[in-house]
Amino acid sequence: MRDKKNIVLGSAVAVLVAVLAIMAYLLIDKFVENEQLQELAELDKQEMAQQYKDFDAQYGELQKQLSNDSLIAQIEEERRHTQELLEELERTKSTDAREIARLKKEISTLRQVLRNYIMQVDSLNRLNEPLMTENNQMKDKVNQANSQIYSLSNERNALQDKVSIAAQLDATGFWVSPKNKRGKDASKAKDCKKLAFGFTIVKNVTAENGQRIIYARILKPDNTVMGKKGTFAYENTQVEYTEKKYIEYDGEEQKVTMYADVDEFLVAGTYKVLVFCDSQMIGQTAFTLK
Repeated sequence: MRDKKNIVLGSAVAVLVAVLAIMAYLLIDKFVENEQLQELAELDKQEMAQQYKDFDAQYGELQKQLSNDSLIAQIEEERRHTQELLEELERTKSTDAREIARLKKEISTLRQVLRNYIMQVDSLNRLNEPLMTENNQMKDKVNQANSQIYSLSNERNALQDKVSIAAQLDATGFWVSPKNKRGKDASKAKDCKKLAFGFTIVKNVTAENGQRIIYARILKPDNTVMGKKGTFAYENTQVEYTEKKYIEYDGEEQKVTMYADVDEFLVAGTYKVLVFCDSQMIGQTAFTLK
């Protein structure tokens, strides 16, 4: 009797340990994903700050080349405006998407204004060879700043790719059930008049919630598509599908069942079911008809 109680107690402890391990894994996974999103937003903010600093430095170099007090005063006013925007950016939290978007929009305006001043200064200094040397030095600094911006952009893109991959859906637990004309299970190709198949979309808290379109491609043994109903975008091209289904995804595990009518002659052999969503293949399986 005591041995039986020990076995029951041991089983309960094992189940509890497994549940705690799964919960710990999900919490850690969510924390890592949120940390990557925060890091991505911070890199975006750093890139913008570098551009504002670059504008400020270029205005400073332009002022050194001028003797025209009126133009110097105009540039100084634009330079102060740039510095004020940089201070606003530094005070803004990286999670404040609306303010970040506004400050990012200001960059394109500043770039156009700066371009106009550079054209004016170049026109004034076209015949002044000594100052051209300083202008080249300024361009070298600009190239260095652009190199820093490019490096930040690469880091941001790399993080963005990681986030995109984490947000992709994944399907598992596939099943396929060929049916005859009476709706009974069929094992022979000549008797198959309908295919019922399904799978489970895995829980993904990173994926965006909302309506999704699931496309299924059923490939015959000769790799041609069975029962073509249309096309969808995949890897920069249009591919044919057998059936599609609209689902409402909420981030939780979701079971999906689909049906495909067989309106053509089927041969014996191995058939494949490929499932796609958001222009990505999320899972596949195979079955055999005699």
